[in-house]
Amino acid sequence: MTPGSEAELAEAIAGASGPLCIQGGGTRGLAVEGEVLSTRGLSGVELYEPGALTLVVNAGTPVAEVEALLAAENQRLAFEPMDHRGLLGTGGEPTIGGMIAANVSGPRRIQTGAARDHLLGVRFVDGAGQVVKNGGRVMKNVTGYDLVKLMCGAHGTLGVLTEVSLKVLPRAEAAATVTLTGLDLPAAVRAMSAALGSPYDVTGAAYDAETYQAHIRVEGFRDSAAYRSAELVKLLSPFAMAEVLEDAESLWRGIRDVAAFQGRDGDVWRISVKPTDAVELVPHLEAEALQFDWGGGLIWALVPAGTELRNRINVPGHATLVRAAQETRARLGVFQPQPGPLTAVSEGLRRQFDPRGILNPGLMG
Repeated sequence: MTPGSEAELAEAIAGASGPLCIQGGGTRGLAVEGEVLSTRGLSGVELYEPGALTLVVNAGTPVAEVEALLAAENQRLAFEPMDHRGLLGTGGEPTIGGMIAANVSGPRRIQTGAARDHLLGVRFVDGAGQVVKNGGRVMKNVTGYDLVKLMCGAHGTLGVLTEVSLKVLPRAEAAATVTLTGLDLPAAVRAMSAALGSPYDVTGAAYDAETYQAHIRVEGFRDSAAYRSAELVKLLSPFAMAEVLEDAESLWRGIRDVAAFQGRDGDVWRISVKPTDAVELVPHLEAEALQFDWGGGLIWALVPAGTELRNRINVPGHATLVRAAQETRARLGVFQPQPGPLTAVSEGLRRQFDPRGILNPGLMG
C-alpha cells in the first residue's frame, strides 16, 4: 500500500486486518512480516521559511530533495544524517520520515545534537488510525507525552509519521580538518578528547583504526576556521604531527556513511559507549575492522558473520546490529535488549499508541 494522503493512510491503518510493515525509502533493510505500508506517497514541502530557519515537510519526501532545497538558501540539516545504502547494499531513496523515525545522525552530532534535537513538531497516524499532532506549528499536545521526542527513534512502532517540522541551520562558509597520523587508539582518544574539550568549537572527531589517523573538524567563517585549525595543530602537537586539510568533504562523507566497511564481508555493529571506555572495550570485540566517531563514543565494528558481539561488551553501553543476514538478525535481535523497567515502559507505550500491535510488530522487541 502507498497512500497518497494522510487521510488515506489513516483509513488504511484503521482498516488493517493484520500486521503492517512500515516503510519509508526502503534503505534500512529492517522489514518485518506484514503487508508493506509505504509513506512514499506523502511527499512534498508544506512550509519553508529560510528567515525563520523552519521547514515543514511530508514524511515521504526524499532527504536529497530537502537537502537541495536547503542548499539553494545556503542552509542545511545540521545533524548530518547518514546514508545507509552503501553500507547495507540497499537501493531506494532515504526519506525524511525514515530519517526521523530512526533518529539518524552523523559526525556533527557532537556539536549540534541529534536529529531529535532539531525536530519541532510531528503529525502521525497511530495504530488505531487516528491522526495525532504534537509540537511545532500545530501545538496540539497529548497530555503527558512529548510525542516529538517519542516518535524520533521509535522506528514506526508507535505511529506512522506523515509530517515533520524541523529547525534548519545556515551552512558554514568554510571548514578545515586537522589530521593526525600514526596514533594508536589510546593516543587517538586522548587527542580527540583534548580537541573536544578545547574552546575551538569542534564539529567532528573521528578515528580510523586501519590508517591510524584521527580527524578533527572545525567549521564557520573562513578566517575563524583557519585560526581555530591552526590553534588545534598547536594544541595537538604533543600527540602527533598534524596537517590541515581545507577540502575534506568527501572524507567526512565517508566517515558519516562508514565507507571503509562498504563491500566487505561480515556483520556490522554500531556500539555506543563513553569515549574513554573505548580503549578498554576494543580488545574484547576481536573485530576485523574498527571505525570511531563522536570522539570515540561511537564505534563501528566489522566482525565475522553470525558473531554475537553484545556478550563481549565489558563496559556500559549498547550495541545495534546494523548489517547481517536475516537469520542472524532474528537470532540476536537488531536492538539492544532493554532492562526490565524500560521494557515495561516501552510495552506500555506501544499498547497505548498501537493497541492492536500491528505497527512493525517485533522490530524493537
